[in-house]
Amino acid sequence: MDKADMDENYTYIVRCADGTLYTGWTNDLKKRIKAHNSGKGAKYTKTRRPVELVYFEHFATKEEAMSREYHIKQLKRAQKQALIDEMNKNNKSIFAQNG
Repeated sequence: MDKADMDENYTYIVRCADGTLYTGWTNDLKKRIKAHNSGKGAKYTKTRRPVELVYFEHFATKEEAMSREYHIKQLKRAQKQALIDEMNKNNKSIFAQNG
């Protein structure tokens, strides 16, 4: 396992301006959200800006984050919303958790 595999790795969900949810993975969460909001993120979010980070999980490896991304993408919207609700029930700012 090389150093790149041991960086910070995240699976995340953003809520787009049209109310849809987008799931992805990254090794730099703040930079990735900025990219989505500047139109340089995923093609899906480019026309649905701004996006808001509503959920994330931290992983030790890229493979774990990518695997979780796949799993979350298989969930129904209500199941994704349950993940979001659980994370956010006591938190006003999701970035406060991530420093």
